[in-house]
Amino acid sequence: MKLEIKELTTKEEMLAQFEVMQHLYTKFTLEKYESYLTEMIPHNYKQVAVFEGDVCVGISGLWSGTKLWSGKYLEIDNFIVHPDHRSKGIGKMMTDYIDAKAKETGCTMIVLDAFTGNYTAHRFYYNQGYVPKGFHFLKILNEEGLS
Repeated sequence: MKLEIKELTTKEEMLAQFEVMQHLYTKFTLEKYESYLTEMIPHNYKQVAVFEGDVCVGISGLWSGTKLWSGKYLEIDNFIVHPDHRSKGIGKMMTDYIDAKAKETGCTMIVLDAFTGNYTAHRFYYNQGYVPKGFHFLKILNEEGLS
């Protein structure tokens, strides 16, 4: 079946893909997801999704912003390919789309976070031309509040 990529910009479009998001956040509730989207969308948050027919098989969040050291950038957030559809080129399809979107909107770079133990993601991102630039430090203040 043909794969089609779409940009999701409304909360309703994003909420409709909740089941795919649960592959990354297994304890996520629809209410929590909706609450976060309500806060995120007004701050340049969008999603890119790949569909096989009516079924979402891959999704990634996107943020755009500007930093003093880099200028305008695009950030990949929560990059997910449905486990039953991995190794079909869906991830590359999404990164190719994101690359084109970043260039089209005048970004100097694309950034993302990948957890230190997620070696599969590291290999994928290296193969797509991404390299680590530094460390993303964090200080957790409320462990129960994490997804």
